[in-house]
Amino acid sequence: MQGCGFRDRTRDFEEKGIVVFGVSFDTVAENKAFADKFEFPFPLLSDPDRAMGLAYKTADTASDQYARRITYVIGPDGKIEHAIDTSDPKGQAEALLAIL
Repeated sequence: MQGCGFRDRTRDFEEKGIVVFGVSFDTVAENKAFADKFEFPFPLLSDPDRAMGLAYKTADTASDQYARRITYVIGPDGKIEHAIDTSDPKGQAEALLAIL
């Protein structure tokens, strides 16, 4: 639901100059199949060793099975501008657009 919300609002993000990508603990092959199935127009990065998840605090340990759903907005300077705990995966893209 979350990825599809971003997929469906791709044009709105592009108009604001925002680059969207997702990250999952799944393998590259699993992510490719998932992104293809749901026709994601943005990259879905693979983080099977949880390095990014640990760095961005979406995982507590490298053995966590699932990541917390947190949406990060990273500015042109590489700094985090917003960190949003996703309570509504289906509405996350729309809510994010409203604050950007």
